[in-house]
Amino acid sequence: MILTKSLAEIEVMREAGRITAKALRMVGEAVQVGVSTVELDRIAEKCIRTEGAIPAFKGYHGFPATLCTSINEQVVHGIPGKRRLKEGDILSVDCGAIIDGFYGDSAVTFAVGVIAPEARLLLEATAASLEAGMSRCREGMRLYDIGAAVQGVAEGAGFSVVREYVGHGIGRAMHEDPQVPNFGKAGTGPALKLGMVLAIEPMVNAGAYDVHGLSDGWTVVTSDSSLSAHFEHTVAVTENGPMILTVE
Repeated sequence: MILTKSLAEIEVMREAGRITAKALRMVGEAVQVGVSTVELDRIAEKCIRTEGAIPAFKGYHGFPATLCTSINEQVVHGIPGKRRLKEGDILSVDCGAIIDGFYGDSAVTFAVGVIAPEARLLLEATAASLEAGMSRCREGMRLYDIGAAVQGVAEGAGFSVVREYVGHGIGRAMHEDPQVPNFGKAGTGPALKLGMVLAIEPMVNAGAYDVHGLSDGWTVVTSDSSLSAHFEHTVAVTENGPMILTVE
């Protein structure tokens, strides 16, 4: 069942989103050559808890950290650890916060130092595909209009969108109905209604879209070892169009 949120509930989700965005900003400011992903995780957790919120990912189905940190060919769900960032890496950081029982969820892929031209294009195309998908979050549009927009931008730039992992509804639970694929046929799927809140999150690969999980039970990588980027916002369908909740 697809749930809708009241204006008051959306306001609470805006606060969860603001805290999530602040944590990601602070992490981004700390991204540099030589920093470890566990150091970034500590920064995010301190920020979230200082704001009076709860890290959404820590303990979720047993996940051990506040952030998902995925480097280069890692697509999603990378576990923070001692690995230190190197010049030319790209780092996808997924973060969430809970306030008053509601979730915020957002992701950004950061460049570490100077990155290769293809990597830069991948980041730009993935961010642009997110913008395109969010623009479809309007009353009366169809769910797969979002995925079609994402897919069109990503594939138009010569990249591929991951099929096995998708966006999702969000609210009092991290993952609610509906699933929000980053591909699909425009004009199909359930109609978007006022009060729906969706986490839209393109995962875009430089090579093929095939992925697989590693033995740690969490980290997902591209099957051809190509680079992958991940951008995400939590977005509400409102009378005034798409409202991005995960901003400061």
